[in-house]
Amino acid sequence: MIPWSRVGVTYPERVALLPTWLADVAHAVDAMTAEDVTRYVPPHGEGRHSAVLILFSDDHDVLLIQRASTMRSHAGQPAFPGGALDDDDEDAAAAALREAQEETGLDPAGVVVFGALPDLWVHVTNYVVTPILGWWREPSPVWAQDPEEVESVHRVPIANLVDPANRCRILHPSGFVGPGFEVEGMLVWGFTGGILSTLLDTMGWSVPWDESRIVPLD
Repeated sequence: MIPWSRVGVTYPERVALLPTWLADVAHAVDAMTAEDVTRYVPPHGEGRHSAVLILFSDDHDVLLIQRASTMRSHAGQPAFPGGALDDDDEDAAAAALREAQEETGLDPAGVVVFGALPDLWVHVTNYVVTPILGWWREPSPVWAQDPEEVESVHRVPIANLVDPANRCRILHPSGFVGPGFEVEGMLVWGFTGGILSTLLDTMGWSVPWDESRIVPLD
Protein backbone atom coordinates (compact mmCIF):
# COMPACT_ATOMS: atom_id res chain seq x y z
CA MET A 1 0.00 0.00 0.00
CA ILE A 2 1.08 3.62 -0.60
CA PRO A 3 1.20 5.64 2.63
CA TRP A 4 -1.55 8.23 2.85
CA SER A 5 1.16 10.79 3.53
CA ARG A 6 2.59 10.21 0.06
CA VAL A 7 -0.53 10.07 -2.09
CA GLY A 8 -1.02 12.81 -4.68
CA VAL A 9 -3.35 15.15 -2.82
CA THR A 10 -2.76 18.75 -1.83
CA TYR A 11 -2.44 19.86 1.77
CA PRO A 12 -5.96 21.40 1.88
CA GLU A 13 -7.39 18.19 0.43
CA ARG A 14 -5.54 16.19 3.04
CA VAL A 15 -6.86 18.36 5.88
CA ALA A 16 -10.36 17.95 4.46
CA LEU A 17 -10.01 14.20 5.05
CA LEU A 18 -9.52 14.72 8.78
CA PRO A 19 -12.11 14.37 11.51
CA THR A 20 -13.18 17.83 12.71
CA TRP A 21 -11.15 17.80 15.91
CA LEU A 22 -7.92 17.08 14.02
CA ALA A 23 -8.71 19.62 11.32
CA ASP A 24 -8.89 22.12 14.19
CA VAL A 25 -5.43 20.98 15.30
CA ALA A 26 -4.08 21.42 11.77
CA HIS A 27 -5.39 24.98 11.55
CA ALA A 28 -4.17 25.90 15.05
CA VAL A 29 -0.58 24.72 14.57
CA ASP A 30 -0.32 26.29 11.12
CA ALA A 31 0.24 29.70 12.72
CA MET A 32 2.55 28.54 15.52
CA THR A 33 6.17 29.65 15.77
CA ALA A 34 9.05 27.90 17.49
CA GLU A 35 8.88 30.52 20.26
CA ASP A 36 5.30 29.40 21.00
CA VAL A 37 6.66 25.98 21.95
CA THR A 38 10.12 26.49 23.43
CA ARG A 39 12.71 29.09 24.30
CA TYR A 40 15.28 26.99 22.43
CA VAL A 41 15.05 28.18 18.83
CA PRO A 42 17.26 26.34 16.30
CA PRO A 43 20.51 28.21 15.66
CA HIS A 44 21.02 29.06 12.01
CA GLY A 45 22.94 26.40 10.12
CA GLU A 46 23.61 24.23 13.14
CA GLY A 47 22.34 20.95 14.53
CA ARG A 48 21.61 17.55 13.06
CA HIS A 49 18.13 17.31 11.58
CA SER A 50 15.68 14.77 12.97
CA ALA A 51 11.91 14.25 13.04
CA VAL A 52 9.31 12.81 15.39
CA LEU A 53 5.78 11.60 14.69
CA ILE A 54 2.92 12.98 16.79
CA LEU A 55 0.28 10.43 15.85
CA PHE A 56 -3.39 10.82 16.78
CA SER A 57 -6.07 8.17 16.27
CA ASP A 58 -9.87 8.29 16.11
CA ASP A 59 -9.80 6.86 19.64
CA HIS A 60 -8.45 10.25 20.75
CA ASP A 61 -5.08 8.95 21.80
CA VAL A 62 -1.47 9.70 20.94
CA LEU A 63 1.36 7.24 20.31
CA LEU A 64 4.35 7.32 22.68
CA ILE A 65 7.31 5.03 23.18
CA GLN A 66 9.57 4.53 26.18
CA ARG A 67 13.18 4.34 25.14
CA ALA A 68 15.31 1.45 26.35
CA SER A 69 17.25 2.13 29.53
CA THR A 70 20.45 1.05 27.77
CA MET A 71 20.30 3.83 25.16
CA ARG A 72 23.23 6.24 25.17
CA SER A 73 20.94 9.23 24.62
CA HIS A 74 17.64 9.87 26.43
CA ALA A 75 17.80 6.43 28.10
CA GLY A 76 14.47 5.28 29.52
CA GLN A 77 12.73 8.49 28.50
CA PRO A 78 9.19 8.53 27.08
CA ALA A 79 9.11 10.11 23.63
CA PHE A 80 7.34 10.37 20.32
CA PRO A 81 8.62 7.83 17.77
CA GLY A 82 11.33 9.37 15.64
CA GLY A 83 15.00 9.86 14.93
CA ALA A 84 17.59 11.39 12.64
CA LEU A 85 16.97 11.98 8.96
CA ASP A 86 18.81 9.61 6.65
CA ASP A 87 20.29 10.73 3.35
CA ASP A 88 17.64 8.79 1.42
CA ASP A 89 14.67 10.20 3.36
CA GLU A 90 12.57 12.38 1.09
CA ASP A 91 11.73 14.82 3.87
CA ALA A 92 11.07 15.06 7.61
CA ALA A 93 7.67 13.35 7.24
CA ALA A 94 9.29 10.39 5.49
CA ALA A 95 11.89 10.15 8.25
CA ALA A 96 9.27 10.29 11.01
CA LEU A 97 7.22 7.52 9.36
CA ARG A 98 10.30 5.36 8.75
CA GLU A 99 11.49 5.71 12.33
CA ALA A 100 8.01 5.01 13.71
CA GLN A 101 7.84 1.84 11.62
CA GLU A 102 11.29 0.72 12.76
CA GLU A 103 10.55 1.41 16.42
CA THR A 104 6.93 0.27 16.75
CA GLY A 105 6.07 -1.87 13.71
CA LEU A 106 3.58 0.81 12.65
CA ASP A 107 2.26 0.45 9.10
CA PRO A 108 2.85 3.93 7.58
CA ALA A 109 0.25 3.22 4.88
CA GLY A 110 -2.46 3.92 7.44
CA VAL A 111 -1.12 7.36 8.40
CA VAL A 112 -2.23 10.70 6.94
CA VAL A 113 0.40 13.37 7.54
CA PHE A 114 -1.49 16.64 7.99
CA GLY A 115 0.99 19.16 9.28
CA ALA A 116 4.10 19.94 11.26
CA LEU A 117 5.19 22.12 14.12
CA PRO A 118 8.06 24.55 13.51
CA ASP A 119 11.57 23.14 13.77
CA LEU A 120 12.63 22.95 17.42
CA TRP A 121 16.09 22.70 18.96
CA VAL A 122 17.08 20.10 21.56
CA HIS A 123 20.11 21.97 22.81
CA VAL A 124 21.54 19.17 24.98
CA THR A 125 22.01 16.94 21.91
CA ASN A 126 22.17 19.71 19.26
CA TYR A 127 19.33 18.16 17.26
CA VAL A 128 16.98 20.28 15.19
CA VAL A 129 13.68 18.39 15.38
CA THR A 130 10.65 18.65 13.09
CA PRO A 131 7.50 17.37 14.87
CA ILE A 132 5.26 15.80 12.20
CA LEU A 133 1.51 15.58 12.85
CA GLY A 134 -0.30 12.46 11.71
CA TRP A 135 -3.81 11.00 11.72
CA TRP A 136 -3.84 7.26 12.27
CA ARG A 137 -6.61 6.70 9.76
CA GLU A 138 -6.10 2.91 9.64
CA PRO A 139 -4.49 1.79 12.93
CA SER A 140 -2.14 -1.18 12.84
CA PRO A 141 -0.66 -3.30 15.64
CA VAL A 142 2.29 -1.66 17.42
CA TRP A 143 4.88 -3.10 19.76
CA ALA A 144 8.48 -2.60 20.87
CA GLN A 145 9.98 -3.89 17.64
CA ASP A 146 13.61 -3.26 18.59
CA PRO A 147 14.10 -3.92 22.35
CA GLU A 148 17.59 -2.43 22.16
CA GLU A 149 16.00 0.94 21.37
CA VAL A 150 12.42 0.74 22.64
CA GLU A 151 11.28 -0.71 25.95
CA SER A 152 7.53 -0.28 25.44
CA VAL A 153 4.91 1.33 23.18
CA HIS A 154 1.81 3.13 24.45
CA ARG A 155 -1.37 4.59 23.00
CA VAL A 156 -2.02 7.28 25.61
CA PRO A 157 -5.59 8.67 25.77
CA ILE A 158 -5.66 12.45 25.45
CA ALA A 159 -8.17 12.43 28.32
CA ASN A 160 -5.43 11.02 30.56
CA LEU A 161 -3.07 13.81 29.54
CA VAL A 162 -5.77 16.39 30.25
CA ASP A 163 -6.65 14.87 33.65
CA PRO A 164 -5.39 17.32 36.33
CA ALA A 165 -4.36 14.37 38.51
CA ASN A 166 -1.79 13.38 35.86
CA ARG A 167 -0.24 16.80 35.22
CA CYS A 168 2.77 18.13 37.07
CA ARG A 169 5.95 20.13 36.70
CA ILE A 170 9.21 18.20 36.51
CA LEU A 171 12.28 19.36 38.44
CA HIS A 172 15.44 18.31 36.61
CA PRO A 173 18.65 17.84 38.67
CA SER A 174 20.05 20.84 36.76
CA GLY A 175 17.36 23.01 38.35
CA PHE A 176 15.27 23.31 35.17
CA VAL A 177 11.51 23.01 35.73
CA GLY A 178 9.20 22.04 32.87
CA PRO A 179 5.79 20.50 32.19
CA GLY A 180 5.24 16.80 32.76
CA PHE A 181 2.66 14.02 32.87
CA GLU A 182 2.33 10.82 34.89
CA VAL A 183 0.56 8.42 32.50
CA GLU A 184 0.72 4.72 31.63
CA GLY A 185 3.32 4.18 34.36
CA MET A 186 5.60 6.73 32.66
CA LEU A 187 6.87 10.14 33.67
CA VAL A 188 6.67 12.18 30.45
CA TRP A 189 8.85 15.28 30.52
CA GLY A 190 11.42 17.27 28.56
CA PHE A 191 10.91 17.82 24.84
CA THR A 192 7.90 15.48 24.65
CA GLY A 193 6.21 16.85 27.76
CA GLY A 194 6.67 20.40 26.54
CA ILE A 195 5.08 19.72 23.16
CA LEU A 196 2.13 17.85 24.67
CA SER A 197 1.53 20.64 27.18
CA THR A 198 1.68 23.27 24.43
CA LEU A 199 -0.76 21.35 22.23
CA LEU A 200 -3.25 20.88 25.07
CA ASP A 201 -3.11 24.58 25.92
CA THR A 202 -3.21 25.75 22.28
CA MET A 203 -6.26 23.62 21.52
CA GLY A 204 -8.09 24.73 24.65
CA TRP A 205 -8.24 21.15 25.90
CA SER A 206 -6.46 21.86 29.17
CA VAL A 207 -8.42 22.22 32.39
CA PRO A 208 -7.13 23.85 35.58
CA TRP A 209 -4.49 21.77 37.35
CA ASP A 210 -2.15 22.23 40.30
CA GLU A 211 0.87 23.93 38.74
CA SER A 212 2.58 24.00 42.14
CA ARG A 213 2.90 20.19 42.05
CA ILE A 214 6.61 19.49 41.50
CA VAL A 215 7.93 16.00 40.79
CA PRO A 216 11.73 15.60 41.08
CA LEU A 217 13.39 13.70 38.25
CA ASP A 218 15.70 10.95 39.45
